[in-house]
Amino acid sequence: MMIYVQYQDHSWDVVDAHTLDKLIAGKGLLRFYRRFEQRWVNVYQDPIRGLGGDYSGPDRRQPQYDLKTANLTARQ
Repeated sequence: MMIYVQYQDHSWDVVDAHTLDKLIAGKGLLRFYRRFEQRWVNVYQDPIRGLGGDYSGPDRRQPQYDLKTANLTARQ
């Protein structure tokens, strides 16, 4: 998936997800377009993936493994 980005110098580009991660880490990016939310994300104001927010809820991405029955079950 390609992502629209705007750099600090206000120029525009279209990049892949891997490049987006590098741009965010390198502080050269001003904002990018998040398609599923249909909005621009400001990298200095909005929550960004992988930047270490505090989340205390269950990890819904990982299945829970039951060692007694050796079955994968959804987390409750």
